[in-house]
Amino acid sequence: MKIGVDYHPSFQQIAFLTEETAEYSEQRLNHSDGEAERFYRDLQRRGVQVRVGMEATGYSRWFERLLAELGFEVWIGDPAEIKAKRVKKQKTDRQDAQLLLKLMLEDRFPRIWVPSPENRDLRQPLWHRHRLVQMRIRTGDVGISDVGTCTWRCVGTRALPQSAKRNQPLPLRCCSLASNKQASNTEA
Repeated sequence: MKIGVDYHPSFQQIAFLTEETAEYSEQRLNHSDGEAERFYRDLQRRGVQVRVGMEATGYSRWFERLLAELGFEVWIGDPAEIKAKRVKKQKTDRQDAQLLLKLMLEDRFPRIWVPSPENRDLRQPLWHRHRLVQMRIRTGDVGISDVGTCTWRCVGTRALPQSAKRNQPLPLRCCSLASNKQASNTEA
């Protein structure tokens, strides 16, 4: 069975074809009441081999994990290439699901590489560390443990260019850390 999924955070519109029986159908599945999860778990229970094609989106991680857990093949497509292959410029959820299914059936689906759930789990601590380093750089090289405890603000918008030109530390206001950092900078 091949399923084209137009995914949204609260629901998904699907178009699917059972190749053995040539049965075609369309359906809208809600996420909040568990309808989508029940649909896919029922397919797994019946032993149906499934390939799901959908556009890349940032809100579908739980859905991708569900499909991987169920042993279904997931194809993630490049949204720009899918949009370019759309004949009609009028866009509806139903037409998007039909287009995704059609592209899979014609072997024209523009797949992109997506890391496996295990690979994503390995990458997560590295990504988290990268974000912490970025925060540290933006806050004036304060220790990472200090970053989450304060909100940093420039005293005025005019202070930024003048201070930056003189290579002096920016005037900061934050709990006691700002005064300690300013004091240590003036002593050096």
